[in-house]
Amino acid sequence: MQAFTEAKAHFIVHLRPEEIIERLGVGHHCSPDEISAALEQLVAWGNLLAQPDTGRVTTVEDFYRARHLYQLSRQGEAAEAALAVFDEWLGRRGALQAVALRDIRDTLVAIEQICHEETPDAGRVHALLRDLSQVFKDLADNAQAFMAGLGRALDLRSIDRNAFLAYKEKVIDYLKRFVGDLAVLSPDIAQLIRKLNDPIEKLLILVATREVEDLAPDMVLDATLNATTEPSPLQLAETLQHWRDHWLGLQAWFIGNPSHPSQASVLQSSARHAILLLLEAVVRLNEKRLGRSDRSADFRTLAGWFMQCDDDGEAHRLWRAAFGLTAARHLSIDEETLATRKQTPVANQRSWWDAPPLTINPRLRATGSYARRGATAQIRDRRKEKAQLAEQIACESEETRLARHHLATGETTTLSAIGELDENSFRYFLQLLGEALASAENTEATILTTTGDGAIEIEMKPLDTNQRAQIHTPFGIFSGRDYQIRITDLETHT
Repeated sequence: MQAFTEAKAHFIVHLRPEEIIERLGVGHHCSPDEISAALEQLVAWGNLLAQPDTGRVTTVEDFYRARHLYQLSRQGEAAEAALAVFDEWLGRRGALQAVALRDIRDTLVAIEQICHEETPDAGRVHALLRDLSQVFKDLADNAQAFMAGLGRALDLRSIDRNAFLAYKEKVIDYLKRFVGDLAVLSPDIAQLIRKLNDPIEKLLILVATREVEDLAPDMVLDATLNATTEPSPLQLAETLQHWRDHWLGLQAWFIGNPSHPSQASVLQSSARHAILLLLEAVVRLNEKRLGRSDRSADFRTLAGWFMQCDDDGEAHRLWRAAFGLTAARHLSIDEETLATRKQTPVANQRSWWDAPPLTINPRLRATGSYARRGATAQIRDRRKEKAQLAEQIACESEETRLARHHLATGETTTLSAIGELDENSFRYFLQLLGEALASAENTEATILTTTGDGAIEIEMKPLDTNQRAQIHTPFGIFSGRDYQIRITDLETHT
């Protein structure tokens, strides 16, 4: 079947058995009889069509001998196409296509210009909308495939640490670039879509009419039983609805509402969350690496240390340091035991041999568990502690929000112009300044970066080395080289 598919791709429709053997090459292990049997079976299944091969008949005996030409049937071609699509999607690697966002924006700009024309060119409009639909479909499909593949890549059960660390660095940089592009381009695309909401209907009708006019004739009987080849109003309505659905899908992808956020914002949040998951995966990988131990090697090393001890005192200290085993006087601590211990305290360093005996509940000795007499202890009410934690978190979030609102204005200023910062704003400012300087490869060049969560964009341009900046804070005066700085809240500006 693959030989037939490749032949048709080169505009070769019919194949003879010997031609199929040639296309299979020297690597196959099938005899001519097996090839013929397989072809007959495919014909019986409906994958191939067979017709008598009379093109090379020279004698009566050749005419009566069974010779056939084979070609793909419609069912066989459809089955091969379905398998090809299945293989393609199974091994597909998704991507976050920032270039597709730019293509969508440029196409929408071109469509907006056409809307101002009195007589738009139907062919040009059709081509632009078709390209827009295809680019948008590729963007959505690739983004979905990439995020799904990224989730599978975080499975650390069988992965090389160095390879994952290298992969993590590249993916985080890739995600940060895409999140930045998405935050910048999405507002432009959303604004263009809003502008086109009203005039786009005229273009969609123009494109739908053009497509319907190009449809192959379909004999339809009208109410008077007269044959007609004109496109029916139903066909025009279905085609127009198809293009309207495409436009609504594009609109929903970039413009959301309080109940249904846009897919672009959802993808942006997913990309940021993926960065956090990658960082958490690195932490788990390091913990996994540090948690590995060869217990037998540890015991051999410990035995050597015991052999090097000068006396029993050093051996006891090594034992306590290695195993952390102390007196087990906590096994049956209750109010009575605590009262007794307060009256006659026993030091932990005191030997069990010299210490007063500790009474163990027989139930503990028999079953390994100790059940205290009396009613079951009530579940502790932690609502007060939870309320305090919630209040603390809300307070910290509000402080961060105020500091972010104070600093991330999107306006260009200098460090010396900031003047004075309160404690929370100064802590947040130091965090942003540290991320910006850490990403700089050249301290004399302009720095443009975004924070790890993709929410804040920082642009810093160094000024003359003689220019100094001072910022007054509750901790003292923060001074250093002056920079021209612009801090932008991408989420607010989106």
